[in-house]
Amino acid sequence: MNRRMGQPPEAGRRYIVRQGAYAILPRDGAVLLTCQSDPDPDFQLPGGGIDPGESPLQALHREVFEETGWHIARPRRLGAFRRFVYMPEYTMWAEKLCHVYVAWPTLQISAPTEDNHLAVWMSPQDAALQLGNEGDQHFLSRYFSRSVP
Repeated sequence: MNRRMGQPPEAGRRYIVRQGAYAILPRDGAVLLTCQSDPDPDFQLPGGGIDPGESPLQALHREVFEETGWHIARPRRLGAFRRFVYMPEYTMWAEKLCHVYVAWPTLQISAPTEDNHLAVWMSPQDAALQLGNEGDQHFLSRYFSRSVP
């Protein structure tokens, strides 16, 4: 079972399961995040939904590139968590099953290709404070407390 982070599900509300892949991206003592500016600025681990027919690793590479413009190498799964949220871009309530990886950013190809996203480098300590959800904060803090990037 995956640990729940954030608010518990609301009784009587129907949630659609939405799986996603997200990455902690350390490099030179910093970590690469994405800042989604709409509807409000929100710092996140780069990543997103796994499309039908796509593996979690395929989704991870695609989403990281769309949100940061970077290619990544050597992804390694760290774990997963669940959270229950409203997703305004899809007008639905979702049970998000978030698979978290660590990977290494190898080459920046472009600016983010996804609208309203900005790639941001930050210290791990600042990132842990800025991330917009408990699950991202938990995995980032746990990763940096156990290893040196």
